[in-house]
Amino acid sequence: MPGQMGSEKPKKWILLIPVLMLWGCASEKVLHKKVSLTTYHSPVSVKREKPKAEREEVLSRLTPMEVVRKQVEEAISVEGGVVQAEEKREPEEEAPMEMEGPEFDIPIVVNDRVEYFIRFFQTTARERFARWLKRSGKYIPLMKKLLKEHGLPEDLVYLAMIESGFNPTARSRRRAVGPWQFIYRTGKKYGLRVDYWVDERRDPEKSTVAAARYLKDLYDQFQCWLLAAAGYNAGEGKIARAIRRYRTEDFWELSKYRYLKRETRDYVPKMIAAALIAKNPEKYGFGDIEYDDPIEFDRVTVPPATDLHVVASCCGVSYREIKALNPELLRWCTPPDGDYELKIPKGKKERFLQCFQRLPDSKRRYSGFVKYRLRRGDTLWRIARRYGISLKVLMRINRIRNPRRLRAGQYILVPKRVSAKRSPSRRTVTAHASRKGRKVVYIVRRGDTLWRIARRYDLSVRDIKRWNNLRGNLIRPKDRILLWLD
Repeated sequence: MPGQMGSEKPKKWILLIPVLMLWGCASEKVLHKKVSLTTYHSPVSVKREKPKAEREEVLSRLTPMEVVRKQVEEAISVEGGVVQAEEKREPEEEAPMEMEGPEFDIPIVVNDRVEYFIRFFQTTARERFARWLKRSGKYIPLMKKLLKEHGLPEDLVYLAMIESGFNPTARSRRRAVGPWQFIYRTGKKYGLRVDYWVDERRDPEKSTVAAARYLKDLYDQFQCWLLAAAGYNAGEGKIARAIRRYRTEDFWELSKYRYLKRETRDYVPKMIAAALIAKNPEKYGFGDIEYDDPIEFDRVTVPPATDLHVVASCCGVSYREIKALNPELLRWCTPPDGDYELKIPKGKKERFLQCFQRLPDSKRRYSGFVKYRLRRGDTLWRIARRYGISLKVLMRINRIRNPRRLRAGQYILVPKRVSAKRSPSRRTVTAHASRKGRKVVYIVRRGDTLWRIARRYDLSVRDIKRWNNLRGNLIRPKDRILLWLD
């Protein structure tokens, strides 16, 4: 029967192959994860002379399938096992911790730079930051309300804190002005009036509305409030170019490169540090701050060129208080080109209206200006020199961009000349005392100089300059010069 035995042996070994493969795979997986199983790896010697005995010996040394399967399942289910360990790989670098919750409505990331500025505000800039916190009580309620009305996160108000410390009259070296530090071009783009009379970049209410519109546009472009804040500082073009250059929309990745200026790279961590401290001042050692009272006011509409001293008198408050409520007004009166909405102290509206309505129109308007009717041959340069002001100021007062468009018969505002009674200075008294005799208007001709005119009429150059409010000796043909002859 040797033929039959030879044919039976291969069939029996074929049945053992799957068992050996499963045992090897299970042992390899378990040993790879350092799980100890009761398995044996001693070499097995096969002798053809005793096939049945050898098979029984091999099977006795193998771990039963039920035990292997149970041990493998236990190894996989253990925390940090095969599957979980592969999915939960430790990152090469520790990621910054994000704190987004009910306390903040902007992404708050705490990393080395944020912690640096927290320490900076606690130590080096402690007094400055304490002033910012004190002043924040006056403006934060108003600004948060406006940001919420425009659908923006209220915590963006801390941009104004690091921009200006909530100072309406703040002005930077780059000529950015106001609590939100608008430059002239951006302010005009978002509807802020800036001229000789008014600078609405200094208005906490109107500048906050403009800032909300600007930040909304930045967020629509970048879809990230951190990038929007960086764009507010550096400009949207700079941030867009940085994103294209480094192919990332993560601010913290962009801040690793020197393409963005140090000011912009520090801008966002500084804002986050300010927000963390301002929302929990006691935690960071600012528990003794006495916050200013929230700003409150009533609105009244006044006619053109209303004197602010008259407004203060009718309200029963000081001129300084009216100016503080209206920091956008650069002069001593409202603009002369139309009615103006003025802020007055809360609860003073009825008193103001009763007092203001009783005043005659001449008392309401600022008395320092008069209307001047342009005549044929007049130029702004001659009028400005005649009234002792610069051409630039005269154009700003009347909001004139192109003097060539002026025509005879039009009216412009010019400041009154200072009389001897109102300003009894030595120079003015001397000038009036020397005005004796006959008044003559001399028209300057080509080649004339003040010295030649004075010599011709036996006058002094000093008197001619005083009579005509001339600061220098420059005169031009067809200029009109006032002379007093004996």
